[in-house]
Amino acid sequence: MPHYQLAQINIARAKAPLDSPVMHGFTSRIEAVNALAESRDGFIWRLQTEAGDATSLRVFPDPQIIVNLSVWRDVESLKAFVFSGEHLQLLQNKKAWFDKLATPSLALWWVPAGHQPSLEEAQQALQDIAEFGSSPRAFSIAQPMPQPQLNPA
Repeated sequence: MPHYQLAQINIARAKAPLDSPVMHGFTSRIEAVNALAESRDGFIWRLQTEAGDATSLRVFPDPQIIVNLSVWRDVESLKAFVFSGEHLQLLQNKKAWFDKLATPSLALWWVPAGHQPSLEEAQQALQDIAEFGSSPRAFSIAQPMPQPQLNPA
């Protein structure tokens, strides 16, 4: 069993409130894409409210910023989901629904197996990648870092 798993946070700034017609092409697919993620090999956990998603969580001062936080077995399983199927279609259309952010919108980092990262940890990972770029503390999907090595006892 692996000792570490991959945590990821991604944020986006919606062009309009989520209940706006502008956002319908995105919001109408959230449930299906979340279900697809959960069915993928390598998926472990995702942050969600009782409603089944995390779009109602307000983590940042800007109320238009939505957050997605999840844990995966490894970078490869996350990439297999992100860059295929319905999720890829959403990515290809993101300019219709989301504004470009001035800071990084994605950060990955390794967590101990079984750990569910907090929003505070996730925000710190975004801050780390903004300040230091890809490093063992937080990294991008384009510049992944290897899992930490266990110290021999």
